[in-house]
Amino acid sequence: MKIKLIASLALIAGLLAICSPIFAHHGSAAYDNSKPVTLKNVTVTKVNWGNPHTLLLFDVKDDEGNVKHWVAEANAASAISSSGWTRTAIQPGDTITVVLYAARNGQPLGRVGKVILANGKEFGDGELIGDRPSVCDQDFGNGGNESAACRPDGRKTSNKE
Repeated sequence: MKIKLIASLALIAGLLAICSPIFAHHGSAAYDNSKPVTLKNVTVTKVNWGNPHTLLLFDVKDDEGNVKHWVAEANAASAISSSGWTRTAIQPGDTITVVLYAARNGQPLGRVGKVILANGKEFGDGELIGDRPSVCDQDFGNGGNESAACRPDGRKTSNKE
């Protein structure tokens, strides 16, 4: 009985150690964060409110009148709700403006920086909040991976400094 318990605990610990990269956040490496793209008069087709990201699906007409279907990810519902964006704030059929960072591979995918409703209400400030520190001129304490982006040499700490 004792051997089975120890073996079970060792198996669980081993699986957690091996599978932990699965739970890592992917960041925004797939998006071109050097230039935001503003898409006006888009028609919302669906909002998937949730975690780890809220998805905004919408249609955009190009200059020739062809419709292109886009999917843009925003931060988690818990993060974007602090800006006033609620589950019911954007509905299918709404016409909005979306400021996003487009996928580097040219696909109609992006990361939401800001959403502007028809009445002028804005959610977000245009930045990719949550993926990197937005202010790098402050003391981040004991460091860690997130604050490494603000260090001149980009070094990471062990949080023991």
